[in-house]
This record gives sequence, structure tokens and C-alpha cells, in this order.
Amino acid sequence: MTVKLLGFDQALRKADTYGKKHLLLGNGFSIACKPDIFAYGSLFEEAKKTMSKELAAIFAAMGTQDFEEVIRALQHAAAIVSVYRPKFVTTKRLLLADAEKLKTDLIQAVAGRHPARPNDISDERYTACRTFLSNFVGEGANGKIYTMNYDLLLYWALMHEEEDVLARIALTHDDGFRKDQEDYDAPYVEWQGEGAAHGQNIHYLHGALHLFDAGHQLQKYTWVNTGKALVDQANEALKKNLFPVFVAEGDSKSKLTKIQHSAYLHHNFKSFAGVCQTKSREGTALFVYGHSFAKNDAHVLNMIGYGKIAHLFVSLYGDPSSKANQIIRANVDHIVGLRPQAYPAPKVDYFDAASAKVWG
Repeated sequence: MTVKLLGFDQALRKADTYGKKHLLLGNGFSIACKPDIFAYGSLFEEAKKTMSKELAAIFAAMGTQDFEEVIRALQHAAAIVSVYRPKFVTTKRLLLADAEKLKTDLIQAVAGRHPARPNDISDERYTACRTFLSNFVGEGANGKIYTMNYDLLLYWALMHEEEDVLARIALTHDDGFRKDQEDYDAPYVEWQGEGAAHGQNIHYLHGALHLFDAGHQLQKYTWVNTGKALVDQANEALKKNLFPVFVAEGDSKSKLTKIQHSAYLHHNFKSFAGVCQTKSREGTALFVYGHSFAKNDAHVLNMIGYGKIAHLFVSLYGDPSSKANQIIRANVDHIVGLRPQAYPAPKVDYFDAASAKVWG
């Protein structure tokens, strides 16, 4: 079956007939900006390249790709060995050394697959991205943005401001983070889920590399407050045993397990579920950019099918009849087929990813 690709502007005009339009971003959003560094499978697979055989075996034995889980397991094992076998000093040292080695592996994987600073991306590219985002969170727009990426490109684009005030693109964005009320001069801001999250319209469904779990609070390290490169911030945080909050697991069930055990991730997940379930007279449109609809993200994507989204706009890159795009279309058909009979199936349109000019 042939598919007619809409231009992005055409898709927007169709979506304007609905009450709200929201955006869901996949890895294609990052690849469109930096294809040389973001076109890879997963951060775990990248880190595994320099990982010792023992560490790789521990991940396999524990059945996880969660760095924090394995690092903490190594640290706990070292403490337990000290109790049961106090003379096993070498084993304890080895366990702690491997925990530190794994932190280094994580940092190296992040550093090798991410621009170090916001100004590594040109102003022109930020302007193009902000223009794209303005269709959902710009002046007069009332949508929400959800991303399954844990890199910083969305965050950097939202925070960037054009030097020419007259040409400035007005974006209304709120990720729920505010100044720490007990430490206003802290180099981070904290997620205030009890209050500020009510107006949140930017959601990192799988966490992000600048969000760190400090136990009693979730901290966001900001470029504005620190001026430090991503790798330096992450390195300092890990030395304090603060771990980045992001979902590195491979399959959908493992991802959902991680999400359910984090207040922040679960809030974002519930928000997307709420958007999918909202039924209004005007209807809701959802744009999905840069995602293959693969089953490893079924925990998110299935909610589109089970919900009440009226119109789904999906990006395709290149020839819509290519093998990769045929797989995407089949995956979308599967999602649409999940819609309960009590509600009409969503309309589906495909738009040309290149025509959105997301990064210029």
C-alpha cells in the first residue's frame, strides 16, 4: 500500500482543527542534529565496549542494563564480604574498584556520545529547533512535549535564546524544576513534584543525563548555574554517589519497572497516559517525530492505541516504501489496532521528517 507523505506544514494545518496538539520525540530528534554521535543502539552497548568481562558478566547475571543497580550491588557486596569474610580484603577491594570502573565506563560512554557544551551547536540550528518546538509550546500553543531521549539536546534548545530580541522565539516551557528552597544558591535546581509539576509541559519519559538522584530530592544540574561540561558535571556527581536518572534498560518491561520505582519518571509516564486518555469535543492530535514504534518502547506507545488520541501524525525519513519505513508503518498499524471498539480508531497521517527542518 502506497503512502502519501504530507509536508510538516500540511500536517500542522490538519492538526489545527483539534483542540490540542502534543509532541513525542524519539532518537531521530537527536540523530537529525548529530548523526555521527547519536546513531547508536544504547548507552549500555556503548559502555560495554570498554567493560571488563567480569562486569559484563555481572550485568548478564543480574539480568539488567541499569548502571546504578550494578554499581550499588558491587558496593553492597563489598560491605557484606567485610562481615562474612573479613580476611577477604582483596575481594572487597576488587568489588569497590569495579564499582568505580563502571562509573568511569558510564562517563566515557556519555562523553563519547554527546556534545560537551551547548555552544557546540550553532545558533542557527537552535533557532530551527526552537521554531519546530514553538508549534507545540510556543506563543498561543497549549501542548506538551514528551521525549524518550535522555540526552540534553531538547533541554539546551529550550534554554537557548536568540541574541536579537526582536527575532526571539517565545517558548512557554516548564519541566517542574525550581530553586532549592533551603539552598537558593545551589548549583542545581530540584524537581518540585508536589507543586510545580502541576504546570509541567516538558517531560523526559526516560529521564536525562543532567538529572541526578540525591535521595531526598531529584536535582537538575544546569549549565547556567555551573558553566561545566556535561562530562565534568556527571563525573563530580558520581564521585558523590549521585546517579543520573535515566532508563538504560533494553526491553519494555524492564523500562517500565524502572519508571514505576521513580516518582519523577512515573509522574511523566502518567502525564503521557493522561494526554492519551483525554477525550474532548475538539479532539487531540499527537505528533511523533523520530521514532520507529519498536516494541522495546511498547510501555509508552501502547497507550496511544489504548487511549483516545483522535489523530496521529508520524514522521518518516526518506522513501516511505523503504524497508525501514514499511516496518514503522506496520508497527503503527499494530498500535492503532489496540484501540478498544468503544472508541473510534485514530486517524493516521505520515509526514516527511526532513520537511520539519528540526535542526535546520
